[in-house]
Amino acid sequence: MPGENFADPFDAGLWRRGTERHLGHDPITSGALSIWSGSPQMVLLFVWLTLPCAVQGTDGRTLGLGLSPQPRLKRQPGHGTWTHWGAWSACSSTCGDGASFRTRRCIRFPEEEMCKGKPRQYRVCELDDCPPGSTPFRAMQCSLYNGKPISESQTPYQWVPFHGAPNLCDLNCLAVGHNFYYTFGRVLDGTRCNPDSRDLCISGRCLRAGCDGIMGSDAQADACGVCNGKNESCVFVQQVFRAAFPTSGFFGYKNVTRIPAGARHIKVTDRSRNYLALMNANQRYVINGDWAIDWPGVYEVAGTKVRYARTADVHESFEATGPTQEDLSVMVLFQEHNSGIEYQFWLPREQFHHVQSDASPLRQQQTREVEGNPAGEPRHFPQATTAPPVQKVRGAAKKTSQEAPVSAPARTPNQLGKCRRCETPKGKSQRIQHYCQSDFVFRAQILAKHYIGVETRYDVQVLHTYRNRFIIGRREFIWVSNTCDCPLLVERREYVLMARQHVNYEHTLNRILLQRGSYARPWSPREDLQLRDVSKHCQPSRVL
Repeated sequence: MPGENFADPFDAGLWRRGTERHLGHDPITSGALSIWSGSPQMVLLFVWLTLPCAVQGTDGRTLGLGLSPQPRLKRQPGHGTWTHWGAWSACSSTCGDGASFRTRRCIRFPEEEMCKGKPRQYRVCELDDCPPGSTPFRAMQCSLYNGKPISESQTPYQWVPFHGAPNLCDLNCLAVGHNFYYTFGRVLDGTRCNPDSRDLCISGRCLRAGCDGIMGSDAQADACGVCNGKNESCVFVQQVFRAAFPTSGFFGYKNVTRIPAGARHIKVTDRSRNYLALMNANQRYVINGDWAIDWPGVYEVAGTKVRYARTADVHESFEATGPTQEDLSVMVLFQEHNSGIEYQFWLPREQFHHVQSDASPLRQQQTREVEGNPAGEPRHFPQATTAPPVQKVRGAAKKTSQEAPVSAPARTPNQLGKCRRCETPKGKSQRIQHYCQSDFVFRAQILAKHYIGVETRYDVQVLHTYRNRFIIGRREFIWVSNTCDCPLLVERREYVLMARQHVNYEHTLNRILLQRGSYARPWSPREDLQLRDVSKHCQPSRVL
């Protein structure tokens, strides 16, 4: 064609099917004459270039070589392509439940099929709860038809929602004072399917939101609370508490385990006549405490709902979805020998070392059968033959605790009237004496302090041990048998502590005790250096 430039004579279309050629003036023919008269290499090159076209021919039929043409593959029509999602619409409600949507378009050629997927997507709105006394969304939709005639009847009616109809996403409204209901089409998107469900009606269908907030999505959160996760960011803790019944025959509370903050999918079960009890981080019983048994039900505890169940066949359990916002202590109120209390929960990996530290027998919550008394004072226990009346049930037990956690009030030495001057050990000789007579010598950071009864409990992080005759964990409770801040330990500060192991007569307590006058000094590099060589002054003893 005039005006076309081709880099190669063969690209001029002389061998194209259906193209008319004139042999009188053919560049290929005239070029071929010079090729045949050339070298043998040029002849072979010409044959190699022209053979595929000669075999195929110009009309696609079989030529003289006896070969059939290759069939041409037709391109299968594919699917169209979606555009990007548009912006989310305004929510269908201003408070409570609601939904918003966004759309996209399918771009395709006439021979292509429709795009796979849906052109509209809904999600749950994150809204604040409606103020008390607000009209529910479904009731508001029914009220729009108040006083308006229906069908052929001119009688005005007042309408309220009716939840007994088959289709939950129809606007079924009951005529006030009458025994019939009327369906006014579909409810608006974002309306609850029923009052007891979080599912919402979307385009006339009842849909549940996935963990990604998209209605109808299959996305689910794993045990760690991660959407579409694989349980990789948390650890499953499962153990059985098999502590023996106290040999003294004393009936009372005993610590089972501590469930750290952040725990999910908690389950504690017991199959005996003993009673499970639950205590919050402020040492206050929230279920089955103070020798009284609560009704089974749902209780608000630590920012989650704990379902307490108890059956006639002595099966008892605590279950909570979580996550918990504070530590919880599971206790048992002994009435008979322990057959084994099973507990399990999922915990973030960064919290798991706290559970490992709790394996130390020294780290125990304060139990109610023994109140900490100052050293040297006699301890008084209830008679072993007459247990307190634990069978009584609290009248009309509240299923949702209205009591907010109350922190233990700060105390001053003048409150008890028994505080005297706190003497602090000083000098090399006293350092050696306390070091050799102590069961534990370690460096620790004070994390928290609580006054419990007439004692003070410190939650500490053990940073380094110089001497320990018994196993000590990374996290421990240190008990002081007074509330006079003697010795004085300040939170977030680091100290060198020399303490004794304290096991009471009933063997229900096994803890670290820091007595009045015990060695407790702020840690410093100089203090650390002075402790390095103290052990050589002590009598040989077994050090773990």
